[in-house]
Amino acid sequence: MRIAAAVIGAALMTATPTAAQDAIAQDAAPQDPAPRLVPAFTIIAEIGPAEELGATALGPRRIIPITGGTVQGEGISGTVRPGAWDWQVDRADGCTDLEADYFVETDDGAVINVNNRATICRPAAGEAPVPVYTRPVFEPPLGAYQWLGQGTFIGRLGLATDHSVPAVRIEVFRVQ
Repeated sequence: MRIAAAVIGAALMTATPTAAQDAIAQDAAPQDPAPRLVPAFTIIAEIGPAEELGATALGPRRIIPITGGTVQGEGISGTVRPGAWDWQVDRADGCTDLEADYFVETDDGAVINVNNRATICRPAAGEAPVPVYTRPVFEPPLGAYQWLGQGTFIGRLGLATDHSVPAVRIEVFRVQ
């Protein structure tokens, strides 16, 4: 616990003094309500066939090409650029770690890097499937979309069953 506090403290101190002081003051306020999720937008990422790469020290590895798609929501709309990948590794405990790294281009021409990670664990026999949540991080250009780089987001991942080509749906929520 002390190590984590020291790491967080060091990270806060590298920011401007005002930002660090504000973050510490917010953290010290026990009366703050629990975080809540606010819908932000939906990404439909079209995917190609998986390519099995074989065994690695971490487990069997595969890549799934990201071939296109869309992003739609309040204050943002555009397309998913083709030519990116979803990297997956099957762990010894039966779970799969994935990391998707791709670009979204907004209708007004901004290009935003999206790095989205998740761990998918299959339920035991007889148990109901659990939702898959992702940890998207956005690297937008300064300007109209910089709010994406200034917030914390959670995604809910599922198949886009209503789409004409194989795709996944990521419902993105902002943590407030």
